[in-house]
Amino acid sequence: MMISTKGRYALRVMIDLAMYSNGSYITLKDISARQGISVKYLEQVIALLNRAGFLHSLRGSGGGYKLAKAPSKYTAGDILRAAEGTLAPIACLQDTPNLCSRSSLCDTLPFWENYYKLITDYVDSITLEQLKEDALERAGDQYNI
Repeated sequence: MMISTKGRYALRVMIDLAMYSNGSYITLKDISARQGISVKYLEQVIALLNRAGFLHSLRGSGGGYKLAKAPSKYTAGDILRAAEGTLAPIACLQDTPNLCSRSSLCDTLPFWENYYKLITDYVDSITLEQLKEDALERAGDQYNI
């Protein structure tokens, strides 16, 4: 399973918004400059996050984006699923219950189910708050508001 560029950038955008949150809206231009992602591409990523209800947005002067909830209320899994749609490593695990006609005969299905559970458990155990704190720790003296 490969996480797409949109998934990776969605995590980066959410971490950026969490790190630089001071109650006011943050512009795409500011996020773009810090993250090295074009504004054009950010617009696509932001649309996914907005559609998921993760952001508040404001148009016009003084506008931009901010988190709809506290960083501790988002998981990496929430963010990745908003961008990717699913984290299932194989198509038959995208549906619950499994609708694959071969599921009762498939010798590899238990392997894929356990693999998927490990992925899901891990990404759902990491909060945006933790990712933000890790980023701040790595940034050290380089972090400025």
